[in-house]
Amino acid sequence: MLSLIVFVPLAAALALVGLPRLRDAPARWAWVAVAAVDLALVIVVWVRYEKPVPGGLAFEERAAWIPGVNSSYHLGVDGFSLPLVAMTAVIFLACAVYALRERHRPRAHAALFLFLQSVSLGLFVAADLILFFVFFDLSLVGMYFVIAGWGHGNRGHSAMKFFLYTFLGSLALLVGFIGLYVAAEPHTFDMPALAAATPLAGRPLAGGLVLAAILVGLAVKTPTVPFHTWLPPAHTDAPAVGSAVLAGVLLKMGTYGFVRIAMPMLPQAWRAWAWVVIVVGVVSVIYGALVALAQTNVKRMIAYTSVNHMGYIALAVGAAGLVAADTAQARTVAVTGAVTQMVSHGLITGALFLLAGVLRDRVGTYDMGAYGGLAAPAPAFATLFAVGAFASLGLPAFAGFIAEFQIFTGSVAVAPVTAVALVGILVTAALFLRALQRVFTGETRGSSIGFTDLRPSEIWSAGPLLLLSLAIGILPRPLLDVIEPASAAAVDLVGR
Repeated sequence: MLSLIVFVPLAAALALVGLPRLRDAPARWAWVAVAAVDLALVIVVWVRYEKPVPGGLAFEERAAWIPGVNSSYHLGVDGFSLPLVAMTAVIFLACAVYALRERHRPRAHAALFLFLQSVSLGLFVAADLILFFVFFDLSLVGMYFVIAGWGHGNRGHSAMKFFLYTFLGSLALLVGFIGLYVAAEPHTFDMPALAAATPLAGRPLAGGLVLAAILVGLAVKTPTVPFHTWLPPAHTDAPAVGSAVLAGVLLKMGTYGFVRIAMPMLPQAWRAWAWVVIVVGVVSVIYGALVALAQTNVKRMIAYTSVNHMGYIALAVGAAGLVAADTAQARTVAVTGAVTQMVSHGLITGALFLLAGVLRDRVGTYDMGAYGGLAAPAPAFATLFAVGAFASLGLPAFAGFIAEFQIFTGSVAVAPVTAVALVGILVTAALFLRALQRVFTGETRGSSIGFTDLRPSEIWSAGPLLLLSLAIGILPRPLLDVIEPASAAAVDLVGR
């Protein structure tokens, strides 16, 4: 089943490339149909999912691949990966609906995003480090062509900066994977085996160096301060669907690596580096919010809020490494909040980037100063953007509140000083309220005059993402029931 979920989009992409006479409209609808089928398959997996034994995986598939280095085609899901697989399928379907009006090479556009969907899903179900790395690197290639081929502004420079920066990070990640392989006895790239063996236990120097390499690679992809500088230009110059996928899905590859690879495979080194991770998280939270507050470009503002929100995740997983008596439950809550934040951020920020794309589609600029009183000519747009803004700042009844409440509850219980990061929530509230006031309230002026409200494809792409965030915020139990056992298992592994 997992192989089908991963490779159905890739097969569709190859079919689109191999049918040069296919007209534009069928190509667009083919992407929607394939994304819908993939989401249906994910729902089937979710319904049939049963919690595996601690450290185990559900729906496992394994086949020999590179036997010389003991690397296999190994797939599986647990409480960390399944929510991200579902989120990925939802976001790509929303992007497919949004792109129904794409006029610039729609067949190649659909094929490229179907390829990206395959590699993204493949990474979240990979249970072998080499397989993980292959999907990790292929995602860079896909997003490079999205920005360079369908972006705007200084798209060539932004695409190149994105690729080179993140590719250097992936090389550091590969060095860390090789370090784990060399230390393991017997040598293996199998992720469950490495988590069970902890190959660098009792070797603090070697373990610290390997963890440093892995953390650099994952921090660049996340991104956290100071590895975030590729993110704002990439988002600003990417098309709307490219930004939605980049923020909603690709950034989670870094944070997912924290809980899937770094924490369980290098528990002693993770405990030793826990305060470093926490400090990076706190700095990212506050810095991302303050810089977002200073922006006059809507898209750059949303991009910097991603630095802020990814900082919350780093803060939580860092707190999970502060092992002390009677803190296991608090650390479990923090990790659960981190994974919930991955899902929440993907849905909310994906919707915000799709809505920001409407501004450029109508007027050609993201500059807040070009608008004013936009709520009058575009009430549906104003409503959805306001909902997305309040969801992003963590208002109760949305998924972001559930995530941030768990993150701070768990982190502050373990390390009270982490409460300083609460400042980030206040600044985030200020920046979104400021943006809403400048763009949507007051007298209709500037580019807001004659602005066309949302089209059906735009409503049915961003709207369901925000509705799902609301559903999780009101009824979080189905999601938390999946995540919490995996979080408890990860905390146990870190405490070894």
